[in-house]
Amino acid sequence: MEQLRYPIGAFKLAEKADEEARRGFIRVLEQAPSQLRQAAADLTDEQLDTPYRPDGWTVRQVVHHLADADMNCYIRTKLLLTEDEPMVRPFDEEGWAELPDTKSAPIELSLSLHDQLHQRWVLLLNSTPAQDFTRGYRHPKNGLWTLDGALSFFAWHNLHHIAHITSLRERMGWQE
Repeated sequence: MEQLRYPIGAFKLAEKADEEARRGFIRVLEQAPSQLRQAAADLTDEQLDTPYRPDGWTVRQVVHHLADADMNCYIRTKLLLTEDEPMVRPFDEEGWAELPDTKSAPIELSLSLHDQLHQRWVLLLNSTPAQDFTRGYRHPKNGLWTLDGALSFFAWHNLHHIAHITSLRERMGWQE
């Protein structure tokens, strides 16, 4: 069951990244939209409404969740670059996943949003001076996160959810 929940393994925080690791995290964010599109390509509504694990979200919910989560992450990035250790607000991921748009909207809406958001986010990250990756935000539950640490999470989070879809496709014999 743990493999279904964490197909790429649990998250490991990289509080301070060197230039090479940072470029790798940004590259993941750059490639994630096309990987998400490929993972969800040609799935029927029945397949999109299949949970990736027992008691898990459906593929449709996962796609919409990535767009929702990455919008929040993008805003957190901009906040920490323009304010001194801003306090960020968490969002109720489970609650958002149960809203009607997340449970039933066509995935193309979130795939397009994810594409455009990541283009803008990558542009911002690639133009951010190295010293600004030590800037941070405060999370009410998780404390201070540097941009390096947050970036390591943002990259992992995208790969984590894309793997939920690709591993389900593999288990179910749905060809990509």
